[in-house]
Amino acid sequence: MTITTHPLVTRARHLAASLLEPEAARVDQEGVPAGHVEAVKRSGLLGVTAPVEYGGAGAPVAVLRETAEILAGACCSTWFVQTQHHTPVQTLVRGEQAARERLLGPLSRGELLSGVAYAQLRAYPRTPVRVRRQGGGWRFDGSVPWFTGWGLNDLMLLAGVTEDGEVLFAFVEAREQSGLRASAPMRLAALSAARTVSLELDGLRVPEEAVALRTSYEQWAPGDRAKTLNTNPAVFGIASAALSLLDERTAAPLHARLADIRHRAYALADHPEPLERVQERLAVRAEAYAALTEATTAAVVTGGGRAMSLTARAQRLAREGLFLLVQGQTAETREAHLRALTG
Repeated sequence: MTITTHPLVTRARHLAASLLEPEAARVDQEGVPAGHVEAVKRSGLLGVTAPVEYGGAGAPVAVLRETAEILAGACCSTWFVQTQHHTPVQTLVRGEQAARERLLGPLSRGELLSGVAYAQLRAYPRTPVRVRRQGGGWRFDGSVPWFTGWGLNDLMLLAGVTEDGEVLFAFVEAREQSGLRASAPMRLAALSAARTVSLELDGLRVPEEAVALRTSYEQWAPGDRAKTLNTNPAVFGIASAALSLLDERTAAPLHARLADIRHRAYALADHPEPLERVQERLAVRAEAYAALTEATTAAVVTGGGRAMSLTARAQRLAREGLFLLVQGQTAETREAHLRALTG
């Protein structure tokens, strides 16, 4: 079996062709509907790399990348909601036993969908979300700048920092409750449909059994940095979708460049030492963004004035490309990208 013939890749293609792509223009304007989330849950894609013994597929990471490209190219908003889910799954695999035994099965089987609320950890040593002991559990206070999938997710993986500099991740129901208040959904230039909000935490109480992971910031940060150094597969999905709008002659050289960058990006992602060849990873990442911008620009130019319609695929892909330029951005990746742009 090759990656492209893997059953989950086949399911992703079917979901994209039968539902996500035909509905993408409407979703872009109206929001990701619950029906899309239910379809993703039923597809098995939420458990693509989850352990088989917990109901997941246990597929290689290359399958996850391939399905991400397909979903992002069909409907980036739906992709963005569901892609958050894979971090909670992998956190539970190596995390606390009580939370793992209670939640890893339902998350792996797609019975529950989880979002993430941990980007604030990248502000360390500032601590936008603070955690301290309270009774037999924990108390969370502070602000979460981004939470995607509000109203669609069942759970969120929430993170904060203790007074001792320990990073603590815990699962919380993704709904307003005592100590947790959400903003109105943000109006963004792209992916407003993904229902992103900010969260205010004021004495949110979380029981001990909801804790998924406790570790020092120094142990957690290198793994997070490694993820941000590599190219997001969604970049290749959006770029490929844009190139499909061009005639074969125009698209051919752009396809060739994209394929070369994709090959190098994934070879680096599969390197056994995730924090080696950092400058090369950042350079390839910047090349991928440049190819994405070329592809979406070419799609808009090809579409002419019709591309400015809000129902036109070309302009939507161009806006989604802009979103990917800053999604998951850190100070390190921003500086490297700007250096690439300015020579």
